[in-house]
Amino acid sequence: MYLFITNLLNEGGPLFMYTTLLILIAIIALLVKAFLNSGSKEKTVALIKHLSLFVLVWGFTGQMIGLIGAFDAIQMQGNIAPEVLAGGIKVAILSPLFGMIVFLIARLGIIGLTLLKK
Repeated sequence: MYLFITNLLNEGGPLFMYTTLLILIAIIALLVKAFLNSGSKEKTVALIKHLSLFVLVWGFTGQMIGLIGAFDAIQMQGNIAPEVLAGGIKVAILSPLFGMIVFLIARLGIIGLTLLKK
């Protein structure tokens, strides 16, 4: 399982995938802090919102940069096999998918914090 996750992180572009992973860890830490803290949570919720939007856009930025590189390689090569193209598209989808998952986790946490609000 560990190798599978590491392989996906490396395939999707290490810069974008590992940055997204670090932001996920930060969001989870902030959510835990907000759930355990009985005081004011507005600043923490605002920070989670900003991080979640950033990670979503970060994932799509990784996809665009990856697709530009892939299309450059295809242009240089000329004729390319469908299997190679499908593999490239799969790799390009990993970064925004991970960004969307982190975005959803953050937003679900915000919904939970909103429901607990007095």
